[in-house]
Formats: sequence, C-alpha cells, structure tokens
Amino acid sequence: MKKFFAEFKAFINKGNVLGLAVGVIIGGAFSTITTSLTNDIIMPIVSIFLGGVDFSSMTLKLPTFYKVAADAAPNTLNYGSFISAVINFIILALVVFCIMKAFNSASDKLKKKQEAAPAAPPEPSAEEKLLTEIRDLLAQKK
Repeated sequence: MKKFFAEFKAFINKGNVLGLAVGVIIGGAFSTITTSLTNDIIMPIVSIFLGGVDFSSMTLKLPTFYKVAADAAPNTLNYGSFISAVINFIILALVVFCIMKAFNSASDKLKKKQEAAPAAPPEPSAEEKLLTEIRDLLAQKK
C-alpha cells in the first residue's frame, strides 16, 4: 500500500497532471463561451435562413402509454437542442484545431531555427592544447 501511495505522489508531482487539470478547468469555461456563441449568435442567424425557426423550440411530441395529469409537462424529443449541441461541438473542435495548428507551426519554426544554427565545435581539452603547443614548438625548431 505504501508503494501505491508513493507512485501516486510521484504521479501528482509531475507537471503534466497540473497542466492537464488547468486545461480541463479552462476547457470547461471555454465551453460555456462556445455554448453562448452557438445559442445566442450563430443559431439566430441560421434561423433567419430557415424562416425564423428557433432551434431550442424544435421538439417532437412523443406519445404516452399511461394516463398523466393535465398539468404534467408533455413528453418530448428535443432534437433542436441536439442540433445546437452538435454545432457547438463543431465550433469547439474547430477552435481547438486552430490553436493546435498554430502551436505546431510555432514549434516547427523554433525547431528549424535551432537546426539552422549549427552548434559550436567543442573546445579542445587541456591535453589537446598542450599537445598543440608542443607540436608548434617542435615545428619552430626545425
């Protein structure tokens, strides 16, 4: 059991877990923004071309096989909400794709820049410097 907790502690202490947690929290917040964009801006524009249809009100009334109270809400299939959710997903996926494409492009440019600058040759060791001096002195005596 101690080994399990030690492994868990090592896992939590890695930077990837913290980065993932931050990503999930920001993703959740971003999701509300895209939901609002879909429901409040895009869907009204789409409904203009569909004759003013409000997607959130698009439902299909389902039959009931038992007696219900007169004031009970009807049993409906809300396919308009599903259409909004699909459009919301497509927008979110497009934004994530664009962010990843920009990140990969910047990463590729950085790699090319690092590859373009050749590494400086390693400095000779003290032994090599001494041998070079000896060679030069011998060459002068000839």
